[in-house]
Amino acid sequence: MIKRGRRLRVNEATRALVRENSLSSDDFIYPIFVVEGENIKNEISSLPGNYHYSIDRLEEVVKEVKEAKVRGIMLFGIPEHKDSCGSEAYNEEGIVQKAIRKIKELDKDVLVITDVCMCEYTDHGHCGIIHGTDVDNDETIEYIGKIALSHVEAGADMVAPSDMMDGRIGKIREVLDKNNFKHIPIMAYSAKYCSAFYGPFREAANSAPQFGDRKTYQMDPANLREAIREMEQDIEEGADIIMVKPALSYLDVIRKARDNFDYPIAAYNVSGEYAMVKAAAKMGWIDEKRIVLEMLLSMKRAGADIIITYYSLEAAKWLKKM
Repeated sequence: MIKRGRRLRVNEATRALVRENSLSSDDFIYPIFVVEGENIKNEISSLPGNYHYSIDRLEEVVKEVKEAKVRGIMLFGIPEHKDSCGSEAYNEEGIVQKAIRKIKELDKDVLVITDVCMCEYTDHGHCGIIHGTDVDNDETIEYIGKIALSHVEAGADMVAPSDMMDGRIGKIREVLDKNNFKHIPIMAYSAKYCSAFYGPFREAANSAPQFGDRKTYQMDPANLREAIREMEQDIEEGADIIMVKPALSYLDVIRKARDNFDYPIAAYNVSGEYAMVKAAAKMGWIDEKRIVLEMLLSMKRAGADIIITYYSLEAAKWLKKM
């Protein structure tokens, strides 16, 4: 007897009835880049449709986020001053801290998640304290704890450390708990790979390392089992959400995470993934809307609960019209 799978594909109503996964604006987190200065909204050349905003121009993007019914944003700050220890990262008057307060003033209901790292703030571009040519892991996590605390004190709803230092989740949890912020969740960049897909972001955040690379702290793209160990460690140290970054070339890692952990999983649809689709769409080679929604749906199908994507606003608008 022929098994007729097509019976359940016969029309849209039937296909919708048996659809296993779906996308919603509730799934998305929108990255925002904030810079010092006034009246600045400059398009990022390698991330078309995304901008550097000064704090006085944040109102318009917060309004867009609200209208799109995207629940959360992830803040990245680009300071004017950089030094060897990234001191602007934990300055209570730093760019991210000021942006958090402004966004909460504009709309207290927008979920503000902050990237906790040092690469945008150090003059050498690495994600920690340098001794010689090496990032000192244990000294760095002391700074990571200070940065996270400063963000939460400014009003952040969640912190997301992206440095990939060993023990940083435990340090952040310890610091937040000691300062009466036990209720603040941590989204851990647990499986953050040393990827070529970050190129446009490094232009956007002005965060490329001035020497060497990040292979000693970010993960080897060849490894999957190691990613599971990293996730296990972050969960043991107090992570509330685990992340896989990048997303498209690491769907197997997302799937493995979902099979192993009963925790919320975030996928970061990174800058290079976004830029490639934008470039092909500009050339007229692809149907951008269909490609993007299929791409994001693949992340949900692999097991992601949360998708951090530069397409958040566009995808939310497309979904609203469907």
